[in-house]
Amino acid sequence: MGNFFMGIDIGTFSSKGVIVDGAGQILCQHTVPHGMENPRPKHYEHDAEQVWWHDFCTISKALLVKAGLKAGCIRAVGASALGCDCLPVDEACRPLRKAILYGIDARAEEEIRFLTGYYGPERVRALFGRPMSSGDIAAKILWIKNHEPEVYRKTFKFLTGSSYLAAKLTGNYTIDRYLARASFRPMYRADGSIDEALCPPVCRPDQLPQAQAVTDLAGRVTARAAAETGLAEGTPVITGTGDSCAEAISSGVYRDGRVMLQFGSTLYMNLCTGLLVEDDRVRGTIFTVPGTYTVSAGTNTAGTLTKWFRDSLFPDLLEREAQGGSNAYAAMTEGLADISPGCGGLITLPYFAGERSPIDDPEARGMIFGLTLAHTRGHLYRSALEGIGFGVDQIFQVLRDHEIHPARVIAAGGGAQNRVWMQIVSDILGEKLHIPQETVGASYGDALMAAIGCGARKDFDSLDEIVKIRQVIHPNMEHHRAYAPYKELFRQLYLQNRELMHQLP
Repeated sequence: MGNFFMGIDIGTFSSKGVIVDGAGQILCQHTVPHGMENPRPKHYEHDAEQVWWHDFCTISKALLVKAGLKAGCIRAVGASALGCDCLPVDEACRPLRKAILYGIDARAEEEIRFLTGYYGPERVRALFGRPMSSGDIAAKILWIKNHEPEVYRKTFKFLTGSSYLAAKLTGNYTIDRYLARASFRPMYRADGSIDEALCPPVCRPDQLPQAQAVTDLAGRVTARAAAETGLAEGTPVITGTGDSCAEAISSGVYRDGRVMLQFGSTLYMNLCTGLLVEDDRVRGTIFTVPGTYTVSAGTNTAGTLTKWFRDSLFPDLLEREAQGGSNAYAAMTEGLADISPGCGGLITLPYFAGERSPIDDPEARGMIFGLTLAHTRGHLYRSALEGIGFGVDQIFQVLRDHEIHPARVIAAGGGAQNRVWMQIVSDILGEKLHIPQETVGASYGDALMAAIGCGARKDFDSLDEIVKIRQVIHPNMEHHRAYAPYKELFRQLYLQNRELMHQLP
């Protein structure tokens, strides 16, 4: 058997996989695009068979061909997927409906209100560490129970993305202890055991997967899975985790004081810390790395917003790219660095799909405020990038309120390749941004954790021999000071228009 490791991640709009060697060097990678269904307002779904499993099988076969490796050379496999998804399956691991996606899906508002009343607001804070939100799988399960009782009755297990992939590969139903605790509250205890007393009124305890460490083996590839994926039967498969956690590991967030900003379709933050932080505006819980905690938070737009601007305001650049010209996103940044901070009095609230942290308001709406005839589409686009940066700063303010000052801020995800955007965020935060050498993301973290899971690497700390920083972006402190009044205007724009937003149909 060789000393190679495969990692595959399923994202919102694409899936990506890599094969790495024992030194963490990437041999090859492969990407498969897919869509996201939005059948009704606030409803966001993936077809688990046609997207998650299809992409995994396609990528695993393609990687083996690209690397020129026989299946038996893969020593272990790790997989990640969107974190807080809800997928009911039957005893044969067949999906009973399309997967309800993470916090971007806000259909379960009535169930959140019911559970808040059922437990009581104070007990909700004790059980969840904050008010319930659209990312809580308990509310999504209850929505299925209330609206699709036949699906609920047939459900053998309620899974999330990574637990579904592990089950398809091995036949065993497992989930990362961190992901279970973070997403399925209050049904898992901190040690990963199921709290049977707290499962009602959501589901039965036996409908939940077994929680274990992310690098523990979920099992080995079955004969059926081997035929579908091209992997060798018996290949070890680790438990796996959510995409944001895997990306955090890939970028070096496995030591106290390191924080990752994942610029994907949405933005997600993971801080590794030695202290448990309980605050309504963020999520504090145990982390995947043994002996640590995490503070996590997410926005509902990042790459989705830049895509909206590309498609709506820069169709000419998209057309030029299709005809062999430069990348549309790269072309959109031309001249942005010459626009001063604040874009001549323009502020964008990036709440085009509601918002998670720190305001937790699925009814929030986007806003472009301060337009004049002097503004161009470049101003509009830069203002949108600044709006995401202001949202990040609000999350960092929560950390400052708890006297947490990160030792290293790491920017990861596809958006981290946008140098202008990263400079804007660095200037707004007043923090250096560290760009990892390898920017493949979550699939790279999956492969590294697979190496730990099969014993090829000792522990998470040993990954410092592999994970390196390629570039450090330093803040322009003059710009940082210029952004100060805009931060307050950004905050007030939401507060003073919140009720009006809620009145919109």
